[in-house]
Amino acid sequence: MAKNTKKKIIEAALKLFSKKGYLGATTKEIAREAKVAEVTLFRYFPSKEALFEEVINTYSFFPKLKAILSEIQDKNYIEALKIIAQNFLNLLESKKDLIKIMHSEMQRYPDQIKKIYENVIDSTVNLLSDYFKSLQKEGILRDFNTEIAARAFLGMFFSYFYVREIKECVSVQKSNIEEIIYVYVSIFANGTFRI
Repeated sequence: MAKNTKKKIIEAALKLFSKKGYLGATTKEIAREAKVAEVTLFRYFPSKEALFEEVINTYSFFPKLKAILSEIQDKNYIEALKIIAQNFLNLLESKKDLIKIMHSEMQRYPDQIKKIYENVIDSTVNLLSDYFKSLQKEGILRDFNTEIAARAFLGMFFSYFYVREIKECVSVQKSNIEEIIYVYVSIFANGTFRI
């Protein structure tokens, strides 16, 4: 029962943060959406910041990437990168409203909220960086700074998504997503493979 209540609160928070942003959504509204008393919400999350952190940690790419990396051990490097990229773009698409409102509000966020956001990005980058390091140890990848490479890899796809979906740039065609993944992964892999 407690697990279900917590889940309902997190889902309601995601919905309202996606519609109204962190600044616009109130704990009272989130509690109402979750069909619990506000005091119940505060039993699970001592502050709106703590609830936001849980939403970001739950719905970020980090838990998905963790699961993917354990499943792609037997895949070749290019196939593994394609799987990571596809899942990353799927997640961005599914959380488009939250990303859009967060980016419009980001400059007005309190430092604590900015830190939560930065921490989850850093955790995701470090996880992907560790994957690249493991492939370097196996001799598959050449020597390079894996953290910078992880940021570059995720950044390519986020940039494409951001310009297309958030900025709604008309000059960016909604290309075939498989082609986007193929081209970006090919460019990245060619720059990182050990020759």
